[in-house]
Amino acid sequence: MSNLILLGRITGAHGIRGAVKIKSFTSDAKAIASYGPLQTGDGRVIDILRIKPAKDEFIADLKDVKDRNAAEALSGTDLFIAREKLPPAQPGEFYLHDLIGKDVLADGAALGKVASIENYGAGDLMELDNGELIPVSFITRAADAVTVDLPPAYFEPATREDQHH
Repeated sequence: MSNLILLGRITGAHGIRGAVKIKSFTSDAKAIASYGPLQTGDGRVIDILRIKPAKDEFIADLKDVKDRNAAEALSGTDLFIAREKLPPAQPGEFYLHDLIGKDVLADGAALGKVASIENYGAGDLMELDNGELIPVSFITRAADAVTVDLPPAYFEPATREDQHH
């Protein structure tokens, strides 16, 4: 699946007529419906017919999904597109997927390689090959390597100040 880019996830059913809730991971969230048919990890084609914004996600009508049972069966389904169907990144922009395998540098020191991009709900994170997580928002440059600007003592263990002396 290396040439597939994750664009979103079906998070559940909406109503009784087969609509689904979709969480979009695209920079312009509504753009998920503009790439044409998407596909699932197991190769099924998902065609978005209509989409409208809802709180923190979208409600979408999908081709060939006509009832709530069919919509519920898709809950948790990741939606992908082939990398070559995406437009080229603009100057100063990059696709998160393209960071995988690149070295990560902070103040000239190598921190590891990007193993994956994760999102646990609070934003995109680069997971390094050593297990460390770095928020994507810390990236200052992405070219042959990924440069990050980390706060002081970022990798230091957290300490708890006991205020009840």
